[in-house]
Amino acid sequence: MLDKIGIAKRIAQEVREGMYINLGIGIPTLVANYIPKNINVVLQSENGLLGIGPFPTDEEVDSDLINAGKQTITMMPGSALFSSADSFGMIRGGKVNLTILGAMEVSESGDIANWKVPGKMVKGMGGAMDLVASAENIIVAMQHCSKEGASKLLKYCTLPITGLKCVKKIVSDMAVLDVLPSGGFKLIERAPGISVEQIKNATEGRLVVEGEIPEMMLN
Repeated sequence: MLDKIGIAKRIAQEVREGMYINLGIGIPTLVANYIPKNINVVLQSENGLLGIGPFPTDEEVDSDLINAGKQTITMMPGSALFSSADSFGMIRGGKVNLTILGAMEVSESGDIANWKVPGKMVKGMGGAMDLVASAENIIVAMQHCSKEGASKLLKYCTLPITGLKCVKKIVSDMAVLDVLPSGGFKLIERAPGISVEQIKNATEGRLVVEGEIPEMMLN
């Protein structure tokens, strides 16, 4: 299975030249460290920063520079700081090409639940609902199963929904899967050492497997 860094490295392969990208809290923030050097993209944060760089070294840490998850970050040359109102205007205006989010559940229709577990205190839903309603492309980084071994790729989400029919691709610790427009998870790649049968057993929603499924290639 992949660890968090492995998931981030695989998602970084989905990044394309010139994209404006929003990285969600958790595993998605790690993607910034693995974007190929020859690709120029602009990373955006809801709290009002355009042009996020890799995570800082100990010598580079500036406590005034944080992302939406309150992690310290670096700024690339030409970066801009502005209000969160302007940042959400950018998001709602459809200016973000790719959003990478974590999730607790994803349904076979592409619904995502990632902001609340009933009975547990949360500070708020954050910007996820704006992001899923406005982004051209949403990739989810997640664990395939819960700690108890239950699938998190479901027929229907059981937790409060963040967005409906919005997820395009999932990179889990076991596999890369596309969410089909007709519904279902199409298996694209499998994690090193993971078999197709293991992925089938770990996926509650409809899983589509066509031909030989290659193993992920991680840089």
